[in-house]
Amino acid sequence: LHLMHRASASSMSGMDALDAIDFAPCASVPPLADDEIHVWFLASGDPDPRAVAAFARAALEQRLCAYAGCVDVPLIARAARGKPFAPQLPELHFNLSHAGHHVLLAFARAQPLGIDLERQDRRASFDGIARRFFAAAEAEALERMPPALRPSAFLRLWTNKEAVLKALGEGLGFGLERIEFDLDETGRVGRPRRLPHACGRPDEWTLQRLEPAHGLVGALAWRGPARRIRAFTGPAATRRSAALQRP
Repeated sequence: LHLMHRASASSMSGMDALDAIDFAPCASVPPLADDEIHVWFLASGDPDPRAVAAFARAALEQRLCAYAGCVDVPLIARAARGKPFAPQLPELHFNLSHAGHHVLLAFARAQPLGIDLERQDRRASFDGIARRFFAAAEAEALERMPPALRPSAFLRLWTNKEAVLKALGEGLGFGLERIEFDLDETGRVGRPRRLPHACGRPDEWTLQRLEPAHGLVGALAWRGPARRIRAFTGPAATRRSAALQRP
């Protein structure tokens, strides 16, 4: 079972990014078509950060092997700004994020992408962070909201910005304020309003809101044509990571 969602230009014509989609159970890794993006939501049985990182690595490796049709675990390297990639699989793009013991993975063929996941119960000085790191208009929009709406609105903005940065292969040093989004009075995030010239036009980007479980907020971003999104939940990875196999 799966839910398929077509990200189209018409669905992005208004204020809001694409509505959140449902994640459906899937017992095995299905074929990845050229016009698709697959998103996986998984949960580690051990909340320890090191265990979660190992779990995410194993889940990533298992799915890379399935999508590529290979037996041996491919080498996973990191680009200059830290984005992971598989040198042996140049056409297979992927990204991952984890919050607590939950993990999001995204895969596409010939399409760079970025994904981010955050917990809504995280404690932080949202107003102070927004004033320091967001665009002035975004920080002002957050400050005008009722206090009860600010944390969720902040995290929606943050995950959208992070997803774009990760799709670009950039880190936080790129500048969160350089990626500016529309934000309405209810905290709903719209399409990018302003991007650096090198990132392309705002209308070239698609942002998909992700809410895989209660208390979690995420975003998927890519610059390119519309793609069909298939969102899954699945069992734990069956392939141990190379890191776990070392003595």
